[in-house]
Amino acid sequence: MVSSTSVVKIISKCFVKPKTITEKAKEPYHLSPLEHVMLSMHYIQKGLLFIKPSFAKSDDAKVFMQTFLQKLKDSLAASLVHFYLLAGRLSTLKTDNPRSYSVFVDCNNSPGAGFIHAESDLSVSDIVGSKYVPLAVQSFFDHYKALNCDGHTMSLLSVKVTELVDGVFIGISMNHSTGDGSSFWQFFNSLSEIFMDSQEQTIENNNDNNNKFLCLKNPPIFREVSGPICSLPLVEPDESISLSLSETPVVKERMFHFSSETVKLLKSKANQDCGMTKISSFQSVTAFIWRSITRARKLGNDQETTCRLAAGNRSRMKPPLPIGHFGVHISPVQATMKTGSLLENEFGRAALKLHQAVTEHTEEKISSEIDRWLKSFLKFGGLFSPNLVHVGSSPRFNMYGCEFGMGKAVAVRSGYGGKYDGKVTAYPGREGGGSIDLEVCLLPEFMEALESDQEFMSLVSSSS
Repeated sequence: MVSSTSVVKIISKCFVKPKTITEKAKEPYHLSPLEHVMLSMHYIQKGLLFIKPSFAKSDDAKVFMQTFLQKLKDSLAASLVHFYLLAGRLSTLKTDNPRSYSVFVDCNNSPGAGFIHAESDLSVSDIVGSKYVPLAVQSFFDHYKALNCDGHTMSLLSVKVTELVDGVFIGISMNHSTGDGSSFWQFFNSLSEIFMDSQEQTIENNNDNNNKFLCLKNPPIFREVSGPICSLPLVEPDESISLSLSETPVVKERMFHFSSETVKLLKSKANQDCGMTKISSFQSVTAFIWRSITRARKLGNDQETTCRLAAGNRSRMKPPLPIGHFGVHISPVQATMKTGSLLENEFGRAALKLHQAVTEHTEEKISSEIDRWLKSFLKFGGLFSPNLVHVGSSPRFNMYGCEFGMGKAVAVRSGYGGKYDGKVTAYPGREGGGSIDLEVCLLPEFMEALESDQEFMSLVSSSS
């Protein structure tokens, strides 16, 4: 059990700039309309937990960490050559006629990305062996409770390395107005790729590695911008923020594992109920958690409940955007049902509602929704609806491909950002094969009810 006195001690802090400054990095990079909408959200905070190599648990531990930190810092500087936006700061451009503002990334007036080394008296088993995710995990990330608009004064990216008794946690906080989950994991994988390449070159004693950082398997693609993409009526960004995220109640957070066999079972059941084959695995798992959480909340049959997904838009654009297109290219897709209809009908009906919502998520609908948000200053409103289940992230992201010379991570964990009653975050299962982990956040009484639900608990296990 994690002690309430466990602390994370900061050892050092610094900023890291790109290894070289490209011409693109000298120009302002204006946010898109959807990226303006994200200014009121939290930073993305995701991290990986590794077991410390056996040789690093002895007297060589200090040497290992010193070498590891320097190599990671060098890899970050190389990565920022490609992901130059993440070394900048936000800035606001105001005009008088008409009176409006737009936000852009300024890489010229910034000390760079954050880099922090910390230590904790916790062990790997304290993190993965607890029934609930310990609150201490939130201390493994920088920018606690920060909103994206805080990127005017805070770094847009911060890497925090926390040394545990027998492990290492790499936690990354990235401003959500610069990129979505796909862009976040593209950066994380690129950082690991450059780290591993530099390690291989060291082993091979190859001194001609000055240009190695210029190559990436999946380099980011940035749009061309020559000026503001959109201008909003002159209301200071912090005045238009509608979310009091710092006042959200404390929730219980637990990891639930769906094996590949369970995922296949749910998909088969959903499609069989509806007499079709097009409902996906993730839509089926999402429908299952939607029903389970709604049942745990004990809502009246006539009350409405909504399940919302963060859907990727790249493939839905005309023409489609490449998968490596950096930025925010997501928007919410949701289905709403009466509680009685959701729980009393076959499981497949809920999965079909989600499938239909995803199918109808076209470029035309995406564009009209963004216009509506901008005109009415809605900031993904309704986050704290008592009847909402919001599923974020994706089990398709290559999270366990980031190794940093320590082998496959033991687990993925997230920070404070965006956690409230009914928030569910999806990860790939560590063993692969289509397995899925869900990070579920619920008020204590709802979590207790979910854990007492025999139908739910019979299909899941506690995730690492």
